[in-house]
Amino acid sequence: MILRGTRFSETMIGKINLDSDSRTRAVRLDLKITADCVLKPFDTTNALISGRVRIAGHSDDQAARGTLEISPLARRRIRYQVHFTTDGRRFTLDGWKSVTPRRPVKSMTTLPFTLYENDTQVGTGELRFPTITGLAPFLMSLRFPRTATPESFMASRWKGQPGRTEVWYTTATDPATGTGLWLHHELVAPVDGTEPYAHGWAAIFPPNKPVQHARFKTSKWSGPPQGFTADEVSATSGRLTGSAGELRWDLTEENTGAPLFTFPRWAWQHPLLPAVHMLPAARASYSGSITYGDRKLRLDDAPGATARIYGHGNAQTWAWLHADLGGGDVLEVVTAVSRRPVLRRLPPLVFLRLRTGDRTWPRRPERTALGWAGLGRFHSTIGLPRWTATGRVGLRRISVQVTLPAQATIELAYTDPDGSGASCHNSERAHAHVLLERWWGGWRTEKQWTLAGTAHAEVGVR
Repeated sequence: MILRGTRFSETMIGKINLDSDSRTRAVRLDLKITADCVLKPFDTTNALISGRVRIAGHSDDQAARGTLEISPLARRRIRYQVHFTTDGRRFTLDGWKSVTPRRPVKSMTTLPFTLYENDTQVGTGELRFPTITGLAPFLMSLRFPRTATPESFMASRWKGQPGRTEVWYTTATDPATGTGLWLHHELVAPVDGTEPYAHGWAAIFPPNKPVQHARFKTSKWSGPPQGFTADEVSATSGRLTGSAGELRWDLTEENTGAPLFTFPRWAWQHPLLPAVHMLPAARASYSGSITYGDRKLRLDDAPGATARIYGHGNAQTWAWLHADLGGGDVLEVVTAVSRRPVLRRLPPLVFLRLRTGDRTWPRRPERTALGWAGLGRFHSTIGLPRWTATGRVGLRRISVQVTLPAQATIELAYTDPDGSGASCHNSERAHAHVLLERWWGGWRTEKQWTLAGTAHAEVGVR
């Protein structure tokens, strides 16, 4: 079901008096607000808060989270509850704007609040919305994006055409043991018009031990309305079950992030490109059990993601990375050389999306893919055991280095709808280093991440 949401940014500044001392400290909140519906002026709208909380000499948390109750007429208040941490201590800023018709501007821009540590009051203060400097950025930040449920993106795109491949795949990392998981579900419709078939495999990547995998048997495609179902294997939004050889799995999926389009959204809605890629669950947690041989692995909120591919088959060469960077940040990279006669003469195209908080950079994925034309300045080198992707958009540039350890990498054969084959090298215990820089009269590090054994990566060759 398609819904319309609301997003905007808000900055508030003010003062706080902490109970622990007599100093008056400056406070600044830079918040991003996300609601899953259009604001309701005569009703109550609940939204999520993310952003940065700064208290001079006390706190500076860039990963603050919270909730916002927007009810200016129904309850005559706009309530903020913002949770943040400093030095391992958890605080909550709780306050509301009391909306009054006699003084609408002041009541809508003034926020008295109380600061709590756990459930104990530790300070009081007041924030205000700076109308002169903050109104224009606030209005420019307003967005009314279309969002969709993960279930709608799990539905099959195939409409009966020959020569198509469709994939549902899930990867995850067990935080307790470091074990990686890969579940691959695939529909193939051969070019010769013969019966489409469903198949796939499961792979377990335990630390310091050989990768274990098994394919589940090929079966007739039945065309389920949601997700992938073939004999004893099922992959739908919220649930993954099945068996392959000695492997058995029964997992629940809790989606904790909005869908992410690695390729342009229009390419998924109108499949004109050789292939497209997107993630119904860009961030998700998985719980349940996986049995392989005489071992049983219990997952409890294991971070991972579910992705989708639809197109005419595999690329000539390709590389892929999914990196959960922590703190809600996610990086997805697909770089490939197409098999189409003209496109395969081009250098690898790069599709890169970095989501930090509720923002995704670059805003339009076409910018990275046009690096060969000098517009996005992105390029990649595809190889084993290491591949890279680098590029620049606007005032930011990024460098991604991925390594697939030999002992934690499995090689599997892919078959395209035309019968040709490709070789896939996959590791759910890959290493990655990501450097994000910003231009401030010179390139300066904005953020960097290093993943040791928790990146999910792949390289495909022919």
